[in-house]
Amino acid sequence: MKGFGFVDHGGQERVGFVEIAAPVPEAGEVRVEIRAAAFNRLDLFTLQGIPGVPIERPHVLGSDGAGIVDAVGPGVEPSIVGERVVINPGLWDGSCPACRQGHEERCPQYRILGEHTQGTATRWVTVPRRNVHGLPQDRSFEEGAAAPLVFQTVWRALATVGEVGPGCRVAIIGAGGGVVPAAVQVARHLGATVTVAARSLAKADRLRPFGATETIEFSEERPLDRELWSASGKRGFDVIFDSVGAPTLPRSIRALARGGRVVVIGATAGPMVALDVRTLFWRQASVRGSTMANASEFRAMYDAWCAGTLRSVIDSRWSWEEAPAALGRFGSPDLFGKIVLTLPEGMAGPPEHL
Repeated sequence: MKGFGFVDHGGQERVGFVEIAAPVPEAGEVRVEIRAAAFNRLDLFTLQGIPGVPIERPHVLGSDGAGIVDAVGPGVEPSIVGERVVINPGLWDGSCPACRQGHEERCPQYRILGEHTQGTATRWVTVPRRNVHGLPQDRSFEEGAAAPLVFQTVWRALATVGEVGPGCRVAIIGAGGGVVPAAVQVARHLGATVTVAARSLAKADRLRPFGATETIEFSEERPLDRELWSASGKRGFDVIFDSVGAPTLPRSIRALARGGRVVVIGATAGPMVALDVRTLFWRQASVRGSTMANASEFRAMYDAWCAGTLRSVIDSRWSWEEAPAALGRFGSPDLFGKIVLTLPEGMAGPPEHL
């Protein structure tokens, strides 16, 4: 079957339509006919090659997907066939000590769909039965595909790792892509006041309808830590959500309140960071890493999404034939929300000229 991905690692000049074997559901698995897939920056990292992560090639990209269950393996109730579902892209074995204690995110066999396995930008995907969740009838496949990875990631980062609760002062660094609009919504849902700091005030202001209570702009002349410190009333922030990395993390730490936490979920602008640890111990502060979510965190997030408390933010919708251009959208400075690929029913492959 056809999929969108790559054969050799490299830049976006390497992407294209590839051929992989059609999956057959094994015991405990379901097969989903994908109707919409969504891209994440993880797809770019997978394309480039992640040190220490073996990737089967040809490789299909995409961690997020929504569609219709069209086959089940042994041990799965046949009645689920035909259901509209959203896929949780986090995969775990379910039998290790961490999984049995409800810490699936710590499973030694933890994998992410589209990174460690074939992804969702194709016709069929097989996953464990526990990884599919019913898609409400009033939500489109595109909205469903735009939700799972970003919302579960920010839910765990803020609710669990960051310990955000009512009255917390939260700062979120950056204003583009799919993560930040999700983070603003989750922080507000948890009862926090939210400040968004970005290099463009106009871009930061786009987060106000999603719950940002204050927006600020920073630059080389107006350093991030000074702007955040001023915005906090010179008290510092309880939690700072930083997915940028090297250019911002040292300054985020200097804007923490006593006992504050910087939660790191990515490093889109560089992973190697030099820190002045004196700020950490003097303010009793911490830097905490977080990624993905466990099963209970995903359910809590998904319940809020189904209830309409959280809503998908879609930057753009693309047809199957436009997949290469869709991935290229990550290079656009005005990116805001998720990049979604719509797949036709019974999709067989790209036109001959592609």
